[in-house]
Amino acid sequence: MNAARPASTSQSSEHTTRLRTLEPNHQPTIMRYFIFMAYDGTNYHGWQIQPNADTIQERLAHSLTLLLRRPTEVIGAGRTDTAVNAKLMVAHFDTDADADTANPTLATHLCQKLNRMLPPDIVIYKIRPVRPDAHARFSAIARTYQYHISLKKNPFGRHYAYRYPLPLNFDLMNEAATHLFDYTDFTSFSKLHTDTKTNNCRIMQARWEQDADEWVFTIKADRFLRNMVRAVVGTLLDVGRGAISIRQFCQIIEQKDRCAAGTSVPGNALFLTDIEYPDDIFA
Repeated sequence: MNAARPASTSQSSEHTTRLRTLEPNHQPTIMRYFIFMAYDGTNYHGWQIQPNADTIQERLAHSLTLLLRRPTEVIGAGRTDTAVNAKLMVAHFDTDADADTANPTLATHLCQKLNRMLPPDIVIYKIRPVRPDAHARFSAIARTYQYHISLKKNPFGRHYAYRYPLPLNFDLMNEAATHLFDYTDFTSFSKLHTDTKTNNCRIMQARWEQDADEWVFTIKADRFLRNMVRAVVGTLLDVGRGAISIRQFCQIIEQKDRCAAGTSVPGNALFLTDIEYPDDIFA
């Protein structure tokens, strides 16, 4: 039986030329990933990158750029203010499959490497692939914050709880908080001159509960305005100390005027604790 004849030199050359011709038209597959993380905001000027300030977003983007060896933009689920903490923050970034993103262990390895590069006050929990149209900010269906109040002097918790020196009626504060469910426009609790198109939010939970020597205010909504939680807490404290009535609290919301609301409480006692997404966005 005759052995198969090898392809002619001209055929082989033609095949190689065809492959080389196709290579420039190859489009790398873009993958999107969600990063689940936490941070202590004490030493940072909030999440968002800004000139001449150390921020969480800048730290994360810089580390990813070094690891992936190309400029990498990071988009967060929201913008926490200076000193505000996050027990759970979510961000997303895009990269292409030619950078080993097709490797099923990439997310695990990237998570480990990021944790070695980032400072001790920032931790990456996990990295998950998501649909190309998933968005850390716009795909979120709910967010939860907690604010900590301490009625006693505590040298060990002073960085993470607001020491309030006056007696407070938390029953009245909880009654006032229930009226947050009656409204959707929270202009009175929003930072002025922001770029948001609407000040409407849907509050799903709002309640004070005691935890040992602290009182914790938990508030959950589909979205929050800038400075909103700190302004809500400051106004509820006015109710608790008897400076305003529950009816006046409602009138403040109805006025849609930030100047009518209470003073914003310090950011160091505020924690972003949860962000929820629909299950079908995860790859």
